[in-house]
Amino acid sequence: MDPALTTSVTPEPAILDATQLTSAPELRDRLVESAHQILSDLVGGGAALGWVEPPARDEVAELLRHVVSAARAGDAALRVAYLDRRLVGLGYWLRYSRPTHRPHADLEKIAVSAAVHGRGVGRALTAALIADAREAGIEVLTLDARGDNTHALRLYRSLGFTEYGRLPDFVAVGEHRYDKVFCMLDLRRQG
Repeated sequence: MDPALTTSVTPEPAILDATQLTSAPELRDRLVESAHQILSDLVGGGAALGWVEPPARDEVAELLRHVVSAARAGDAALRVAYLDRRLVGLGYWLRYSRPTHRPHADLEKIAVSAAVHGRGVGRALTAALIADAREAGIEVLTLDARGDNTHALRLYRSLGFTEYGRLPDFVAVGEHRYDKVFCMLDLRRQG
């Protein structure tokens, strides 16, 4: 068992990358089920993760396969968070595929189980993904968020992201409309 997954008196999340995750069979084998549960619960509760209805298990499996494959090729980073050997969060970025945008990447998802909101898991995942982007030579890390996702937007601002655009009433969830907020972190300007 990975020592990073052991419990302490005040457990901090263990943040693993794709290599650590895929090299630990006991974690890798449960990843799809655990990630599907987190994403389904969050989306079912109205979370802004890009789905209107909870995703199917096969959709989550394919998404994870794609991200892990891209990470192996140097075109992505995947981070997962564990507390007490239980998956409680995941996030990833993908490098842009357009040749003129290859120096940049998009932080596509940060998902943290509602049971551990407020415990720093989202901050730890996002900070690890920023560090991965820096290490991979990413120049600008972008993301978009639904305008009513104030906690996430506050987190991103606190980590150095700045808003560079907004599409009013762009995101449609049934009859509800939300702004789509675009943010960026220019890693060229940071040491």
